Amino acid sequence: MRREDTCEIYCYNEEKVHRIRGKLQKEDLSGVARLFKTLADENRAKIVYSLCQEDELCVCDIANIIGATVATASHHLRTLYKQGAVKYRKEGKLVFYSLDDDHMKQLIMIALSHEKEGKAHV
Repeated sequence: MRREDTCEIYCYNEEKVHRIRGKLQKEDLSGVARLFKTLADENRAKIVYSLCQEDELCVCDIANIIGATVATASHHLRTLYKQGAVKYRKEGKLVFYSLDDDHMKQLIMIALSHEKEGKAHV
């Protein structure tokens, strides 16, 4: 069985490999991988998308938007908070969440655009 998506012979560009390995050693991509793993959960992606639509939402709003219990929404929000994706403020007995910064919005919007573009190519 011949595969069209792999090299038929093993060879590599030594200069490119060394240059990129050097750059990789200077970067900490483990945090990036953790962030994408966090966003890989559909409910958490829905939460971040929802927070792209509104500056802030309370936990009860988020629970209703994603069709989950307040406890489940809170669990997902804690995970997003630990990753630095969202921040919160407390107002009396209510807790309001918002995106930590505009980078999260950019990530979600770029990912959505990429997904739509990919479906158009199929």
